[in-house]
Amino acid sequence: MLTESKGIPLSIVIEGANRHDMKMVRDTFLNIIIKRPKATKDKPQGLCLDKGYDYDEVRDLLEEFGFTAHIRSRGEEAKDIKEKAGFKARRWVVERTHSWLNRFRRILVRWEKRADTFIAMLHLACGIITWRATGLLK
Repeated sequence: MLTESKGIPLSIVIEGANRHDMKMVRDTFLNIIIKRPKATKDKPQGLCLDKGYDYDEVRDLLEEFGFTAHIRSRGEEAKDIKEKAGFKARRWVVERTHSWLNRFRRILVRWEKRADTFIAMLHLACGIITWRATGLLK
């Protein structure tokens, strides 16, 4: 699972492919390495998630960590796409970052057997993505 801000990766947690993402939400939040600003009523911190996270357990965790949940329930997004011209899903940023990670062949096909070496490759790829996003790499 990956958390990010404007396409910049903030946290990574790895788990087996048979583990549901909603079970990794707490670990993902605990692994955010930058200091987050305090959420206020004037400046809430929203978190957009897809319908795979539509569970009370996830909503409770989001509240505990100070996020405002934006979780689409089943069929809600499809209805908005049909009814509203130019409607865009909010989670496109996360999917774009996953696409960027998949461009690193070593991550797309996991060659490492040990989790620590795989997470090191993920950190390297996220570092490169962050470096590119700063605009310093031309």
